[in-house]
Amino acid sequence: MPRAKNKVASKTRRKKIIAQAKGNFGRRKNVYTVAKNTVEKGYEHAYRGRKLKKRDFRALWIQRINAATRMNGMSYSVFMNKLKQANINLDRKALAEIAFSDAEAFKAIVDKVK
Repeated sequence: MPRAKNKVASKTRRKKIIAQAKGNFGRRKNVYTVAKNTVEKGYEHAYRGRKLKKRDFRALWIQRINAATRMNGMSYSVFMNKLKQANINLDRKALAEIAFSDAEAFKAIVDKVK
């Protein structure tokens, strides 16, 4: 009796990889073995990128808060310490948004913790 290889499932799996490799140059988009490597490497970069994105945004928020606090005569570290002592629970993302979009409101927060 001949061996069953389930060509339907194999072809579907390969077509899925080729579809994911769409947009690549040369053989990367239409040769299965090359496309598979490209797609796997792409997923690795995407996974790592999701972690780096969080790190990069946190650094941006800190820079924005630091710039705004220095314009109001205080350093970032002193400001964050006094914010915690005053029991004001605003995260860095919210503080950076306030500092970026509404300077008067941020100045009021700085004055409150001084």
